[in-house]
Amino acid sequence: MTMKRIALGVVSAALLAGTALPALAQTLTVAVPGNDLATLDPHRASATFDKNVINWMFNGLVRTAPGQFQLDTIEPDIAESWETSEDGLVWTFTLRQDVLCHGDYGPLTASDVVYSLNRAASPETSSYSADYAAFETVEALDDHTVQITLSNPIPTVLGLLVPFNGGAIICEAAGTELGDGFGRNPVGTGPFAFVEYQSQQFVRLAANTEYFRGAPEIDEILFRYVASDSSRDLAFQSGEVDIVNGRFEQSWLDRMAGLPDTTVQVLGPYELHQLHLNMTQPPLDDIRVRQAIAHAIDRDQLVAFRGEMLTRPATSVIPSGYLGHEPQTLLEHDVERARELLAEAGYPDGIDLRTVQTTLPAMLTTMEVVQAQLAEAGIRLNFELVDHPTFHEQIRQDLSQVVYYGASRLPVADIFLTQFFDSDSIVQKPTAVTNFSHCDVADAEIEAARTEIDPERQAELWQEAQRKIVEAICAVPMYEMGQPYAWTNRLEFAVPQEGSLNLSPSINETTRLAD
Repeated sequence: MTMKRIALGVVSAALLAGTALPALAQTLTVAVPGNDLATLDPHRASATFDKNVINWMFNGLVRTAPGQFQLDTIEPDIAESWETSEDGLVWTFTLRQDVLCHGDYGPLTASDVVYSLNRAASPETSSYSADYAAFETVEALDDHTVQITLSNPIPTVLGLLVPFNGGAIICEAAGTELGDGFGRNPVGTGPFAFVEYQSQQFVRLAANTEYFRGAPEIDEILFRYVASDSSRDLAFQSGEVDIVNGRFEQSWLDRMAGLPDTTVQVLGPYELHQLHLNMTQPPLDDIRVRQAIAHAIDRDQLVAFRGEMLTRPATSVIPSGYLGHEPQTLLEHDVERARELLAEAGYPDGIDLRTVQTTLPAMLTTMEVVQAQLAEAGIRLNFELVDHPTFHEQIRQDLSQVVYYGASRLPVADIFLTQFFDSDSIVQKPTAVTNFSHCDVADAEIEAARTEIDPERQAELWQEAQRKIVEAICAVPMYEMGQPYAWTNRLEFAVPQEGSLNLSPSINETTRLAD
């Protein structure tokens, strides 16, 4: 089978050199500070800007309401209805019968859903397989009925079926045909379909005129990679760009808010930014060294640097607002105590640490502040600078003693704890996810909470897991941060934009650009 491309005309290869692209009447141009994409495979993508694009191309069995990210807003998407057994182990979904795959891949059926969820649950094809460990079977009862049987109760079944990470539904024929190339030729069912990608320049999506909720008002989305902050801002001010993902600075928000006909907003959910410390590598295998690092971090200074409209101090190793979050007693900023701890550990002259660090401006500038804070305590943090896709690759190869990582996940404690602090998720393991610290101190509580059916006991287990992880200093929570965006008031959303799980505005069939 040959995938049908949607013809959009000639595209200039000199996008970032200033050559204008041909535009349709309703072309929405989005500019982000990334250098390039890593993958648009929704079961693999972990970089924020990859997820932004995925947000507009895929559906799930269910979804959070447009413009929202809270799980209590979940509503039907590809599934029009569902029911569950009394014990919560069997979930049966009735699918819509008017959903079409992009291109020539035909109607979506239950077999596509089965293929997608099995793909999401396999470590060979998914970065989120651990989330689906309790999915014992996924079966097509007929062309439009899917039954999921769980091996044990889990905190939120529906939350795993939204089009976020493993919950995105892809078309089996496309996934099989394209194989490893799917990440650069994604095929979904959403309001916009992939058309073209130019390395380090842009991704182009076209309206899916056969979308089951109706043809989009916008003809295409042009998602541009513009690493230069000044170039990105100038492009927005000149009208070349309609939406801009901005600098993680209060001054940027204030300046953009002063522009005419401009809306400025910080979108949720807030990402938790932490320093993950490889507890298996000297000198970080000494808890006194990890405690020294924690004492050297000044959260209030980081919040002031990033901006109080954007950020708030972290209170635990999972973000606030998540089901199961419990504020913890974090070590306070105390440079003298940090130096004392280093001396007690045998390092009176300080220590040297290495970190693989992305050149993505927002993350690099934050780490430069952290680097200066640590230096005051005699902790010398040496950067190995790489582009953002390489950063994601190398930190998963366990090449960094300290990993600075900002993340939001499905807002349930289980997923964040499992991915970052369960020993099965330690990087370089066959079951690896994002446990960069090699933390294993709360495995028992994390595992027990997954299957606990008593909500109060489950909350107690999650609280104990957080306490143990904080006491062991597997990671140093720093701050939580939303996504800063500005858009032209020509852009009209049908619903208010509070955020989305994929950290980009909810652009769908109802979004339009006014003349």
